[in-house]
Amino acid sequence: MIKINFFTAIALSLIINSCSGQKSKNEIKESISSDKKLEKNKPNTSNSENFLFYSEINNQISQVVRTIFQDSKGIIWFGTQNGAFKFDGNSLIHIDSIKNESGKGVTIKDIAEDKDGIIWFGHEGGISSIDKKVVTNYYESDGLISNDVWCITTDKSNQVWIGTIQGVCKFDGKNFTSFELPQGEIDSTLGISSAKMVHSIFEDSKGTLWFSSNAGLFSYANNSLLNVSEAAGIQSNFVNEVFEDKNGELWVSTKNGLYSLIDNKAKNITKGKIETGKGIGSIAEDKDGNIWFVSNQHYLFIYDGNELIEYKKSDDNKGPVVFQILKDKDNETLVRWFWRCL
Repeated sequence: MIKINFFTAIALSLIINSCSGQKSKNEIKESISSDKKLEKNKPNTSNSENFLFYSEINNQISQVVRTIFQDSKGIIWFGTQNGAFKFDGNSLIHIDSIKNESGKGVTIKDIAEDKDGIIWFGHEGGISSIDKKVVTNYYESDGLISNDVWCITTDKSNQVWIGTIQGVCKFDGKNFTSFELPQGEIDSTLGISSAKMVHSIFEDSKGTLWFSSNAGLFSYANNSLLNVSEAAGIQSNFVNEVFEDKNGELWVSTKNGLYSLIDNKAKNITKGKIETGKGIGSIAEDKDGNIWFVSNQHYLFIYDGNELIEYKKSDDNKGPVVFQILKDKDNETLVRWFWRCL
């Protein structure tokens, strides 16, 4: 069993310099001054950004880091079971004002940024935004279709798209509007699932939106919704994520494997080669064009365009649950991944 004693997302980032499996720890050891600013929260209104500086290296932000996001200014944001944190290179700051409708803390599941630099959070209690230091929370009482939010993204027209356990809606800054997707199936292998669950929403470089759901993969462009799973031959109703590489090629993680998607033709590159178990999870690309992905929650693989290479984290390769792989914006040969301790 692996124990992690510092915040998972930074101190135990694994630096990957090649596909050979070499790795090292990137320890952050600078002393951070301790300070705390408390302000009274008002539910469903704009709040000043309350924050807490972490000064001891043994303080960890959470044993569950669900998502990581690097914004346009280079700030790293962490979504955890203990709420949202940001790291500006010097200070680790907890955003206290992100709350559910009853005023309690939330688990952050996804993070996005719009064209105005506003950071958006999807969580188990609704959605929240941070505009400079002002936090605003939105709930079902404001028109959100469900407070149980699983993913969030912003498009080129600056609309916010929200995927929930009850489907999809979009937000224009004033009103929430439902967006209908076909109903799918309940994934009985997961503790939480629904026929309307949406796991990921992604806008590609051409402006097409991609919805990964329990009804399969759907694309949306020019006001037309297409069932890509049926058209391209993706043989799974349970789609987790779509990723676009630097060449514009799309990769799709599903319950039964990792697909490459070229000219609306899907190819399962993992079929019969690796154990998928609970499916393929997060996908990332390093600067050399290698595709990194998680299989069956615990196992990390690299695809170099020809073969699959397993990256062994330990002798038995049974590492913690990996929620996300992220390449930073420095364009170095590194991929960082983040996990839940078991």
